[in-house]
Amino acid sequence: MKKDRFQISLLMIAALVLPGAARAQDFVQEALASFPVQTIRAEYSNPAKLRTLPNYANLRQRYVGPRLRALEESFSQLGVQESDINELVLGWQSGAGNMELGGLVAGRFSSQAIAERALAQGISPETVGELPAYCLGSGMARACVAVLRDSLGAFGTAELLGTMLDAREGRAPSITSDERFMKLVSEARGQAPIWGVAVREAVSDWFKAWLPARQNLQMDWASAFQSVEALAYSVDAGEKVSLDVKLDCTTPEAATSTRQVLEGLRLFQQLAWQNLNPNRPNPFEAVELSQSDRRVLLKLATGYADLEGAAALGMP
Repeated sequence: MKKDRFQISLLMIAALVLPGAARAQDFVQEALASFPVQTIRAEYSNPAKLRTLPNYANLRQRYVGPRLRALEESFSQLGVQESDINELVLGWQSGAGNMELGGLVAGRFSSQAIAERALAQGISPETVGELPAYCLGSGMARACVAVLRDSLGAFGTAELLGTMLDAREGRAPSITSDERFMKLVSEARGQAPIWGVAVREAVSDWFKAWLPARQNLQMDWASAFQSVEALAYSVDAGEKVSLDVKLDCTTPEAATSTRQVLEGLRLFQQLAWQNLNPNRPNPFEAVELSQSDRRVLLKLATGYADLEGAAALGMP
């Protein structure tokens, strides 16, 4: 009996000390269970943590990409501001010639408040997967938002949102059934406010977005990273911003080749930076590359002020 009481006490203490971490893990698991099995990239971010960082407003203005800006605009029309969003999990699914983006968001909003705001804005709901969804924008920027319950929403194109709801309800397999992908997620996630994973063609796509001045580089990105099976990354924030990237390759020889590609990209970036920003410190100057068997490691630590002067990384 005393042992039982002791264990219960430990659980209560853990619940008090680690409530944020537990909620984050639950939210991530729920999001992944809503992503279809064809998901090839996922990223977690914690805007609530990021808003406490120095220069956050300027960094956010520079590094949020156009697709996420369109998403923010959609939420804003429904009465949900960026300051209302606490956590976000994005998922990229392979589509016909492009990657579709969807995800789950947790924060401070309610289904009733969103319905009332939509009515006031003249936005009529559409039925997607048996749920009312509010679809805004047009073309590639068109996004549908559905409230799963108060403080939890899902978004994506109407087709993708329907696929996500099918996976969430068990009518179709989710990415959680892919043991390899989930093992990668387990290794990547931690306490950093941003972390993510990518497999197959999403690896080269991530690097294309990450490298500044890439438009001046003639390169077959798919071929350059074809031997990389998976990528995991995290972006932590303390006195400096720290980026850690792990690339798992098919063989040690492939890892050596990939490291050489990255060394070439680092040299290209440094030369491009000198031409484009001769009087600014290069935030990528301190990139470190190393290799261990089939794994290539990339590390970078840079200051917030330096990042403000950098070209967009393409990372949310």
